[in-house]
Amino acid sequence: MTEEIDAFLDEIGFDPDASVLTRRQAQVLALRERGESQAEIAERLGTSRANVSSVEGSARDNVERARETVAFAEALHAPVRIRIPAETDLYDVPQLVYEACDDAGVKVDHTAPDLMKVIADAAGDAVSGRQVDRELVVGVTSTGEVRVRHPE
Repeated sequence: MTEEIDAFLDEIGFDPDASVLTRRQAQVLALRERGESQAEIAERLGTSRANVSSVEGSARDNVERARETVAFAEALHAPVRIRIPAETDLYDVPQLVYEACDDAGVKVDHTAPDLMKVIADAAGDAVSGRQVDRELVVGVTSTGEVRVRHPE
């Protein structure tokens, strides 16, 4: 039964030597994405549900660390970086971003409401309602992608 999921991983180009995931972690994530429960995956892989839960948790942690690493690397190269102080009204942030992007000749393809949502979503608990609670650094790549960092 694992041959099917391994074939799928090979088809989409999974390379355990280049990935932050082990093959087992990739298998579990792929099966979860297909809607299988941890119990079903455990039966398929011949292990316990607790083991599948542990493998899935580690895989999701690894994916999040990889995303954070990519965001950090992109922030290093972003031509636009804006520090947003704590206690800033979220409604003031788009204008700060647009001005910095204009100065750098970078185009942002977000309306002000969309940009506020992107920033608030990426900031997590650093933004509550209209208030920036903890300092943020908003980076904009040369292709206009917005990245939000917490400089802690």
